[in-house]
Amino acid sequence: MASIPNLRTLRTGRRGHGLRGGRSSRGAPHRDDDGDVRSVEAGRDAIIQQTDHDASSTRMSTVSLGYLDDPFAKAFLAPGEQITKRYPIIHRGTYVRTEAIDKLVIRFLDTRPEQNKQIVSLGAGSDTRFFRLTSRKSGSPLSKVTYHELDFEANANQKRTILRQSTELSDCLKEAEQNGSTYHLHAIDLRDLTNKSPPIIPGLDPTLPTLLLSECCLCYLPPDAAASVLQYFTMNLPGSLAFILYEPIRPFDAFGKTMVTNLASRGIHLQTLKRYSSLQAQRQRLLLAGLSDGQGARDVYQLYGDEEWVSQSERERIDKLEWLDEVEEWKLLASHYCVAWGWRGEVFTEAWEGVQGSRTAGEDEDDPG
Repeated sequence: MASIPNLRTLRTGRRGHGLRGGRSSRGAPHRDDDGDVRSVEAGRDAIIQQTDHDASSTRMSTVSLGYLDDPFAKAFLAPGEQITKRYPIIHRGTYVRTEAIDKLVIRFLDTRPEQNKQIVSLGAGSDTRFFRLTSRKSGSPLSKVTYHELDFEANANQKRTILRQSTELSDCLKEAEQNGSTYHLHAIDLRDLTNKSPPIIPGLDPTLPTLLLSECCLCYLPPDAAASVLQYFTMNLPGSLAFILYEPIRPFDAFGKTMVTNLASRGIHLQTLKRYSSLQAQRQRLLLAGLSDGQGARDVYQLYGDEEWVSQSERERIDKLEWLDEVEEWKLLASHYCVAWGWRGEVFTEAWEGVQGSRTAGEDEDDPG
């Protein structure tokens, strides 16, 4: 899952914590020679893959200070690696994004818990959501879930190694499977799903209500390719289907332009950003993809200030963890990232139609975002 970049880095142009996105994407080549094209593409892939380590380190820093409860995050630290402390605005952004997406995911899983469900995480990297969800100790009974993670072969192989080496992760996986859930880790490049004859994802069940997750993943693809990846799932999963994404927005104001320039200096190009530049554009994107029963979108700053998403008691707890004196910087940064969601199917309508920020079919558009 992507870590939110440091505002100081964006202002000064220094290399900072970075924005980690899906490793299953790359830009179109700009060299004519085949060898040079492959070299350029491999370099871009390597940059995107490296952002997973940035995200893992940021998450561990966030967890270590008590923002999030994630006992599995430490498994992804390299042997002997020390936790690098991030800035408070980075911790807060990571917390808000994680909590918001978790709330939507849990509402889905807790709706009709007797019904088996499916989740597909695009460019999952070192994400621990499957393990955190299936080890929940509170709340209503968790649905049996078939959980798929898709990523580059190098990232998938590294995660398999960590799963084998970590007793905590291995035990959690065994317990989840004993309780009826299944976990699949696929070495699949998302770009391959846009081919005329795309690969079949082993174990993907077209009969199950399915939730797709993309945290700064599809934004690295050209817009048409990103739409084609989503179309792969809307075509092959004809039943209840939903999509949650986390992406940057608002690239045209002063802060947005600085953000784009800074990331480009590091070789990171957000190719869908200008097309889906607002909350309204993200909702329309999901509607056009066929998720026509409802759509929703909120930027991170809105999420943090909304009682439904982050309670007053939680905000008070977060405020006590560390002093945040970058209030204006936090507002700027958090307003340039969003969580958006869209769906079709009764189970998702039941789960999400009352969520603040959701609009069901036929409701008026009143927030251009």
